[in-house]
Amino acid sequence: MTFIIRRLLQSLVVIIGVTLITFLALQMSGDPTYLYVSERATEEEIIQTRAALGFDRPLHEQYLTFIGKLVQGDFGNSLSYKRPALGAVLEALPATIELTLFAMMLAIVVAIPLGVAAALNRGTPVDGSIMTVAMAGQSIPSFWLGIMMIMFLGLQMRFLPISGHVPFIMPLVQGDVVRAFSQLPQALYYLIMPGFAVAFYSISRNARLVRSSMLEVLGQDYVRTARAKGISETAVVIRHALRNAWLPVVTMIGLEFGFLLGGVVVVEMVFSWPGIGRLIFNAINQRDIPVVQAAVVILALVFITLNLIVDLIYAKIDPRVKL
Repeated sequence: MTFIIRRLLQSLVVIIGVTLITFLALQMSGDPTYLYVSERATEEEIIQTRAALGFDRPLHEQYLTFIGKLVQGDFGNSLSYKRPALGAVLEALPATIELTLFAMMLAIVVAIPLGVAAALNRGTPVDGSIMTVAMAGQSIPSFWLGIMMIMFLGLQMRFLPISGHVPFIMPLVQGDVVRAFSQLPQALYYLIMPGFAVAFYSISRNARLVRSSMLEVLGQDYVRTARAKGISETAVVIRHALRNAWLPVVTMIGLEFGFLLGGVVVVEMVFSWPGIGRLIFNAINQRDIPVVQAAVVILALVFITLNLIVDLIYAKIDPRVKL
């Protein structure tokens, strides 16, 4: 219980820090009053607007007001969409979650077999080939990879669509399970290129992590004992080696979702994906501060929540971390 309380308090401190930085970013960009008035506004109109919005009050009072509204889900109205900023963010969030979940699935399903294969074939061409690809994956920017995939797989070979989006999470949220699963194959078709562009770095990093963790475990006495008892190599790898090499991988997978959330911002622009990354990019260009604030806070809350869940799962798997 003490471990859980400590993690909750740490998460609360992080949330306060994120909201403070988000609030100060608005102040550092200049007088926010000018975002809410026309270019032809008189000095008197500017002063009245500043007073009406509370921008003439001390910063600590403005911050407390900001927190009070934030707790109620009120980030103000979007300057571009002329509607609540939180609504615009929540509308774009499902598309980003779809892309992130698909990329995360690739980062796990592809990386673990590659890492295990590299570890079991240490020093062979198989190991060298996998590690070479992994090193390249950690060196190639996701946006460049996305552009190359569009050029070759989309435009030249016409194998995959270069843009488009078929939602399947929103139908699930709305309770329309039949529609969600009927749209899933087409949704995956549109997810392949952007999902791989986002996941390639994580696949490469996770494959190297799995390899190093497996090599450490394969050298342990209990693995050699299992082999000496005549247990099949498959059982040794799955039941003994991979099971004990799983702990650092669990930590990385838990943080993967938050990491991939950050990586989709640029990729969404490349593939015209209607997610929160593209929304933030457009909001920054249009100086739509309420939307930027809402998006940053929502993404931070998602990341903090997932990080907390991973800590609790990790403590369950390995009780030593509670110490």
